[in-house]
Amino acid sequence: MGRKLPIIYVRGYGGGQSGIDALVEDPFYGFNAGSTHVRVGARGEPSFYQFESPLLRLMLDHDYHLEVNGGQLAWLRAQKDGKVDEATIWIHRFYDESASTFGKAAQEYRLERAAEDLLTLVELVRRKTGAPRVYLVAHSMGGLVCRSMIQRVIPDKGGKATDYVDRLFTYATPHGGIEFDVGFGLFEKLRDRFGINGADIFGPERMWEYLNPSTPRKRRPKNWDARAIPATAFPTERVFTLVGTNPEDYDVAMGLSSKAVGVKSDGLVQIENAYVPGAKFAYVHRSHSGRYGIVNSEEGYQNLRRFLLGDLEVTADLVGLRIPPEQVADPRDLVWQAEVELAVRGLPILMHQQVAAHHCPVILDLPADASDRPQPLVTTFLIADPTVRPDNAETARYTLHLKLFAVRQKRGIFDFRDHLEQTADFDDWLVVDIGAVNGELAAWASWVSELDVTLRDYIPSGPPLVDDDATPRKWVKRFPLPEGARRLFGAEAALRLTVRDRDGQAAEELSQPG
Repeated sequence: MGRKLPIIYVRGYGGGQSGIDALVEDPFYGFNAGSTHVRVGARGEPSFYQFESPLLRLMLDHDYHLEVNGGQLAWLRAQKDGKVDEATIWIHRFYDESASTFGKAAQEYRLERAAEDLLTLVELVRRKTGAPRVYLVAHSMGGLVCRSMIQRVIPDKGGKATDYVDRLFTYATPHGGIEFDVGFGLFEKLRDRFGINGADIFGPERMWEYLNPSTPRKRRPKNWDARAIPATAFPTERVFTLVGTNPEDYDVAMGLSSKAVGVKSDGLVQIENAYVPGAKFAYVHRSHSGRYGIVNSEEGYQNLRRFLLGDLEVTADLVGLRIPPEQVADPRDLVWQAEVELAVRGLPILMHQQVAAHHCPVILDLPADASDRPQPLVTTFLIADPTVRPDNAETARYTLHLKLFAVRQKRGIFDFRDHLEQTADFDDWLVVDIGAVNGELAAWASWVSELDVTLRDYIPSGPPLVDDDATPRKWVKRFPLPEGARRLFGAEAALRLTVRDRDGQAAEELSQPG
């Protein structure tokens, strides 16, 4: 398991004065909130499932602990340098100065000040724990506070963010701002013009201000993408963006209408604005907050713990696919899409769900010629789990559900005359078992359609998979699509899994991953 560096949580937007006052009453700014609902069952109906909260689960599963003792900041300052445990969790209480409940005048909230105070906290935590860097975990606007520190505050001081931050994980952060699906841009203009409750921080002008160094100050370019993190600021491979795709439950939880934002959202942040280009990501069918919110969810926690603490990174790509030439004279008549779902045995949730029903299928860029253009599908992480035993019956099991289908269009308009809803040109599951043989990492895999027993009765047998790549600390294996799919998509059509050692440790040293 990866090094347990200090974790600093940064929460989201508080709104007006009453909302800010409510936030500061919570010692953990809401990150201690759990849930008792999960959508499972044949029809997706809610069932009881107790999720304790991300803070408590990190304490139970990974021996992290909280230090409060009258106030985290005051307690931390009183400790000797280098004597505080690295495996600690801290809350960036940046809204305290803007509260009206502490017997003093509330100060106006400003995101740049929150980012500056975050750097002060990071420096203090590093000094008191002796940790080289920290993990940042943020919800919604909190991710923008983190990015302002990384992209503006630290460069203004002449430093490098990689000297302070090891990894950044964001839940439902509006990396590209917040836009509305109604009003033809009028609502955005009013928000940005008057800045009601400070909501102009989600507009392009204010985002340009706090996401770029203060000097030299330039005007915002017309083609500027707020989502992008410059390579000179922080490596995007150390950023994970968790994207919510369920707007309906945000209505129920918050009493607000997601219609203003649109169906391609979590109820507040549009899907296209919730990720950083080039960063790791996962899509989960959760709303921005509330009963079925993304932070207080098993989906969020499982992605969080694996990204922060996992040693191995696993990517799945489609390779060798060809457009069937006999299907259409002009390849532009077909839009090829994929749906991807990732499940882990023992969890009642999907770690990743990118499907058309949630308005976020994978759009495939298939070549019409003989060239091979790998199609990225999903990235996940393996984490050491002492509860997994190294015999084949107790391997860690993952299933990757893959669907391939095409929608016909004419002149850019979808043509549904020959469309059959909920059908696909290819639909199968790759089941992957991870275990240990003689103390070393081992894996088995098979397509479910090729099994001669039910999946619940399947026990992998025979020798484990052999690495196809001799590169140190890297493991690659191609799994040809089942025979019928290869007849359709080409003899070389396959799913390629690549496993990388994230921190320079030999992959063989990690046994029993979960």
